[in-house]
Formats: sequence, C-alpha cells, structure tokens
Amino acid sequence: MMQRFLHLANKAGRGQFKIYIGMSAGVGKSFRMLQEAHAMLRKGVNVQIGYIETHGRKETEALLEGLPLIPRRQVFYKGKMLDEMDLNAILLLAPEWVIVDELAHSNIPGSKNEKRWQDVMDLLNAGINVISAVNIQHMESINHQVKAITGVEVQERVPDSMLQIADEVVNIDLTADELITRLKEGKIYDQSKVENALRNFFQSDKILQLRELALKEVASQVERKVEIEIPRSQQMRHERFLACISSNDEIARKVIRKTARLAAYYHGEWYMLYVQTPRESVGRIKLSDQRHLINNLKLATELGAEVLRVQHANVAQAIIDTARQKEITTVCIGKPHISLFGIILRTNVFNQLLKTLSSHEIDLVILS
Repeated sequence: MMQRFLHLANKAGRGQFKIYIGMSAGVGKSFRMLQEAHAMLRKGVNVQIGYIETHGRKETEALLEGLPLIPRRQVFYKGKMLDEMDLNAILLLAPEWVIVDELAHSNIPGSKNEKRWQDVMDLLNAGINVISAVNIQHMESINHQVKAITGVEVQERVPDSMLQIADEVVNIDLTADELITRLKEGKIYDQSKVENALRNFFQSDKILQLRELALKEVASQVERKVEIEIPRSQQMRHERFLACISSNDEIARKVIRKTARLAAYYHGEWYMLYVQTPRESVGRIKLSDQRHLINNLKLATELGAEVLRVQHANVAQAIIDTARQKEITTVCIGKPHISLFGIILRTNVFNQLLKTLSSHEIDLVILS
C-alpha cells in the first residue's frame, strides 16, 4: 500500500512516460514511435517530434512525412556543426506529447544536461508527455552482462530508474533470424557495414541472449506495475518456492533438485531454507554432516536459489516465518524419514505447519 501511495505521489503533476525497448538497433523502435505519432495526429492530439534518429532507413524516413518536427539546435563543436535536440524549444512549445529518440544519448558538452534521459526528466517534470526508446544494452544494471555477451562495454548508459518511473514499457521483439535478415537486406545499416556487423555484434547467439535480457526486463517492469496498480486480491499468483532441507544429505539433494525444476517450470523464484536447531549447532553437528550441508548450500546456489540459514528451536515456526517474509507460494519438504522432518510429521507441530500454510494459501509439497 505504501509503495502504491509513493508511486502516485511521485506522478503528481508529471507527464506520462512511455519507453520502447529492444534487444538491438534495427528492431523497429523509431518506426513504431512514428507510427504512434501519426495515430495521435489523426485523433487530434498535439504531438510533435522533439528528436528522431532514422539512421538513413527509408522506411523510417517515409514516416516523417506529415509529422510536425521541432527544429534541432545546431552547435559548433570540435570543428564540426552538430545537431542536438532543442530542449528549451520543446519546453516553450509545450506540446501535449513529444517523441524523443535515443534515450541513452550523451549531449554535447556545454548543454544544460549531460544526458538525454535528464532532458526527458525536465520535460516530464514540466508536465509534457514523452515517448522514448532505448536498447537493452544501455541499461545501467546489466552493463556487465552485456559486456560478457558482446565483449563490448557500452559507455552510454541509462539508469534503471528511468524504466521504473515509466508508465509503460513496450518490448519491440524480433527473432535473431529476422533481425539478421533485416541487416542483410540493408534495412539497419548501409551495405558497406553489413559484413563487419555480421562478424561482430549481429551473431545469432549474442542476439538471442540480448533478446532474453530485454524480455526479462520488460516482464519485471510489468510485474512491478501490477503490484503497484492492481489490488493484491485481483493479481495473478507469481510462484515462489521454498525448499526446506535438514542435514540429511540424500533427502536434501533431492529436495533441492526437484524444487529447482519446479521453479524453472513455473518461471518462479526459489529459496532454500536450512533451519539450524540447537542440536545441530556448531560443535554438536557431525563433521561429515557439516561437509554435506555446505555442499548442498553450494548446490542450491548453483541451481539459482537464494540460500537462507536460520537459527531456531522450532523448525515449523521458522518455515512459517520465512514463508510469510518471502511471500512464498509453495513450501517443499522431503519425504518423512529419520530426520528433523520425520520428527515434525510425528508431532502436532506438523498440524501447526499445515494449518498456518493453508490459512495463507501456501501449498505444501512433500517430495519423494
């Protein structure tokens, strides 16, 4: 509720913000923005082009016909006459909507703002609605992942907060084959640059990984928007699994692996919980059990879990507390055996666990 309140407070008096995001140049972000501008004009909306970059693409340039363009600001820099977006002109004209391409662009030194995303913030704060576009590789938090994929460290970056404040984030998606076909047809770069692009950035495996990053980023933004704007009672359930293990090595490994598969199947997050009771405190637990436990914590981490270690005398209560804290939807435990969970199942503590989880609509899965 507090997150929802802060979101609404931050939006007060600010323009609406829509971002088109894609895995690379050439997927059609600028094209889509111009299409949207034409649709707005037909409806009588005051929309103007603050800045668009066609990269000489004929399809994109054709869409400029009939759209009102705000003249660019010409700046003489290092012996060259360069064009920049005219922020002051847009603020003075104050259109209802403005198209601002290349969100990650660095402005010429001496400009009011160092980065174009800062220009966009000025426009939004002035009550002007903005439609912009950015490639996934320019997002700050995944810069290291992009470098690992492409071998290139992107210098022009946009803070993740720009996506978080956006009212809409739309992914422009193509398959790797479609994008490479567009490149070969000369629809992205001039033919003289195609062969070099195919040898470097435009390789199927790299495109596929960048596509995955873009899809995940948009999915997370949609999930965040749902959590803020839709009452919890009306939201779809996002699966979060909690694998509960004891020091029993064989059962623990089964629980970890099967929970990892469940989480992968449902595209959900998962956690691994080990409750250290007084009988398994340091100095009392056997060295062999300690070694197996460390290996299982490592296994869970390698399979994508967030590992949680809790000290508690009551295993059931520790599971309940963790399930509430992490908003778990499914608790996974091992098949009853001579272990801590065997003890739980033979006492009324298990009834406490069942009743509490049921009252919070948390599923309990016993893995064989």
